[in-house]
Order: sequence, then C-alpha cells, then structure tokens
Amino acid sequence: MVNFNGTLHDSSSQLLSIENRGYAYGDALFETIKVVHGKILFWEDHYFRLMASMRILRMEIPMNFTMEFIESEILRTVEANQLLKATARVRMNVHRVEGGKYTPTSNNVAYNILTEQMDSDFYILNTEQYTVELFKDFYVAPGLLSTLKSNNKSINILGGIFAKENNFENCLLLNTDKTVVEALNGNLFLVKDRVIKTPPLSEGCLKGVMRTQIMELIEKLEGYTLEESPISPFELQKADELFITNCIVGIQPITNYRKKEFTRDVSKQLIERLNTKIRLS
Repeated sequence: MVNFNGTLHDSSSQLLSIENRGYAYGDALFETIKVVHGKILFWEDHYFRLMASMRILRMEIPMNFTMEFIESEILRTVEANQLLKATARVRMNVHRVEGGKYTPTSNNVAYNILTEQMDSDFYILNTEQYTVELFKDFYVAPGLLSTLKSNNKSINILGGIFAKENNFENCLLLNTDKTVVEALNGNLFLVKDRVIKTPPLSEGCLKGVMRTQIMELIEKLEGYTLEESPISPFELQKADELFITNCIVGIQPITNYRKKEFTRDVSKQLIERLNTKIRLS
C-alpha cells in the first residue's frame, strides 16, 4: 500500500504523471526513515530537517504538516502494509505540484509514503569485507543545496555504477576543493589515534540525521575527541578506522581502501551505544 496525499492505494503505478516535477526537474525532497514496531526512530530530527529543507527550496509548507500529522500518516501507511509489528524502511517524498517549466506556477506540494520490510529491529555491525574507492569523475559543489536530501542525486548514481563495475561496496565523494565529503549513501567518519573526524556541513556533506546521533555519542565516548574538519584523500590511508553512517544501517565499517585495512573498534563501541540509546528512548 502506498500513501499518496493521505489516500492509501494498492500500487503507485498510476499515481504520478510524467509531468510530476520531481521526475521532470528533480524538484523534490525525501526522507528515509526506520520504523521499529511502530516507533519512528529519530523522528524529531527527520521532521525538522524536512521542514528546513522545504523552506530552503521555497516550497509552501501546508498548515496541516505538523509533526503529529506526518507521524500519523507514516504509521498509517506502515499499518496498512502490516508492518506495525516488524521493522520497516519508509521513504517519504515531497514534491512541488505540477505546473511550469524551470519556474513553477505554484509552490504548493504533494507527498507520498512508501514502505518496505527490513530484517533486523536493531542495528547490527557488518563484519564482512567492505571496500571503498574515491569517485573522481564528478565533484560535489559545497553549499546549502548539497546538504539537502533532494532528488538531485546524479553524482551518487554515477558513483554507484562506478562502484558496481569495479567491485567496490561503496565510493567516497570529493568536493570541488578535492577534499573527501561523504560516501554515496551516508556520512563519513575517520578515526586516527584518539581523534574522530567528520567533514563539516560547509564541505558539502549531507546534513545526516544519523550523523547528528553519532556525533552526540562520540562527545560522550571517553578518551576520544570529536573534530569537524576537512578530510584530505591522503588522510584515508593513514587512518585507523573509517565508517559510514545513515539511518538504515546505522554504522557501516569500511574494511579496505586501496592497500589499507582498517579496524572496527570504535564502530563496535558506537553501535552498541546507539542500540542502547534506542532501547531507552
């Protein structure tokens, strides 16, 4: 079942026209959310990021788009798909309504919500080999737009194709200053000695919900210092540990980059604390 503007439909196949602005111009935003047994994880962070992103894109926020309303719509969709007693991956898309070319005729929005079942309720540390490489065909232009979760994801798609063709699990993106920004599907953290670094938003990385959660956990991690600063490609092979964060997998350790193998010690500590935080919240 798909939720389209508050109405549940059996299929999404007949809901969007070819004039949809999300399809025609990438004039859309989305949130990818994990819902565990009817509980939306980190819902407040998702909601405020969506609202802030809509304002940046000059979308008209409907009066009924309260935190409570959207939460109820998500849970109604989860329930309609018989996933209230399971774990679901939810994607909420918000697009500007049809009309106009590059310049829209209206700033009003429509939305849709889709779900799919996931296997695990809590975050599990992946211990399999996970190799990454730099993607250098195209670069992220740092700015406010690059921090949004919008439908303009050409670089990520091309990076994904590059990774698939070359047998990598993921790629790391560079910005126009040639510093490392993030992975294709999440924020990047680097551990060297007792310092844990992640690029600041000014470098062009996504304003990740899980990034915020992990930074809060690192601040309380005894013996470690959190640092928001640019990461050069040369630092990658000198690091003790690299990991990627997003709301679906939690923490994904990188095991290999070129000839370097990395530990998973900090990743293990953080994922345990993350699961504890979820249980207690």
